[in-house]
Amino acid sequence: MLELNSVRKRFKRFAAVENLSFKVKEGEIVSLIGQNGAGKSTTFHMILDFFQPDKGQILWDSQVMDWRFRRKIGYMPEERGLYQKESIKEQLIFFAALHGMKKREAEKILMYWMEKLNVVGKPSDKVESLSKGNAQKIQLIACLMFSPKLLILDEPFSGLDPVNADLLIEAILEAKARGTMIIFSTHNMVNVEKLADYIIMLSHGETVLQGYVDDVYKEFGRLSVEVEGYSDISKLKTLPGIERLNQDNNGPIHIRLQSESDGKLLFNKVTSEGYLPVFNQHYPSLEEIFKYEVEVNR
Repeated sequence: MLELNSVRKRFKRFAAVENLSFKVKEGEIVSLIGQNGAGKSTTFHMILDFFQPDKGQILWDSQVMDWRFRRKIGYMPEERGLYQKESIKEQLIFFAALHGMKKREAEKILMYWMEKLNVVGKPSDKVESLSKGNAQKIQLIACLMFSPKLLILDEPFSGLDPVNADLLIEAILEAKARGTMIIFSTHNMVNVEKLADYIIMLSHGETVLQGYVDDVYKEFGRLSVEVEGYSDISKLKTLPGIERLNQDNNGPIHIRLQSESDGKLLFNKVTSEGYLPVFNQHYPSLEEIFKYEVEVNR
């Protein structure tokens, strides 16, 4: 298990990370969410010992991390780090050797992941010949092929189309199934909803929200309602318990309730006038929660 206990990092007067605490268990995926400059990459860099925290502890299985632990980490930085003039095979075999893998084993696993991720290219191809998406897959393979105990992914989906993003999601879930601890950052809340067990939302270095995803949803409640097939939006505006509502052109009506119980009054009103194809009272999406927290903590 990886633990961060009351970790702080400042650069002069700028607080990059302030009093950050969380744990990652085997086979668990934690997502760091936040705008640019929120402290996500700084957190990764402290775990990797690129620089030391000013305060707090980073522990692995209750021990202070050293090079033996860090050798078990797979890291995919936001700024990709492949050598453009070398072949895929040459550099990935080299990276694997740094983690104690033998050449023959590394070659076999490289081929497995290239097929699994549908990489367009051959192991002998130079990285500079690859598309951005395929180079990104190779970067992920470099992190996965030695079966890391901890996988750190900084914006792994940046610039990927939905098909390739789903391939990366499958690979990450396969690593999770093997017991790998995984931490990733992203701006795409849809991918967070697909992957994360636990989320940490950062704003200007401060933790503004954290918890298991199901608990976060329950904390906000089923306050969002989507209605289709109701024509007179002006009648809804007069109902008690409606915090806000909007409709784009003739699309669904999106409503924010003051409390979950207000949904019953709304349901009775809109269904009293006939059939409705859609009445959906649901938890807010992570994207809606993220936008709300950013606004509150601005």
